[in-house]
Amino acid sequence: MWKEFKNFIMTGNVIDLAVAVILAGAVGLVVSGFVNDIMMPIVGYFAGGMDFADMKVVLSEAVVAADGTVETPESAIRYGAWINSIINLIIVGFVLFMIVRAYNKVRKPEPEAEPAPAGPTAEELLAEIRDELKKKN
Repeated sequence: MWKEFKNFIMTGNVIDLAVAVILAGAVGLVVSGFVNDIMMPIVGYFAGGMDFADMKVVLSEAVVAADGTVETPESAIRYGAWINSIINLIIVGFVLFMIVRAYNKVRKPEPEAEPAPAGPTAEELLAEIRDELKKKN
């Protein structure tokens, strides 16, 4: 069982998958930083200075005690964070599209397989039969 597990882990597909997961996490952090720190301030500037992350519909206000501690936290629908997630998804999708597109341009095209011969046509078979009959006569 240990030998089978070792063979499974050491196959190229598992190693490739592990590398892809690690790289995806790193790329995710870079893209999230790009969206949050560069794109959203630009979008907010053109949207009149608003920060989408702060946009929400408050269902119930937070209850704060006299000493400043929060007794009941605020209940709100944070649709601004959802808008940030949508923009993040669009940017990640575009980046992945560009990566795949560049990979497809660089990748060496696979040679096309030659079509298998379809076999002799009816005319060729009839010509062979005719030639054989001529030989016998």
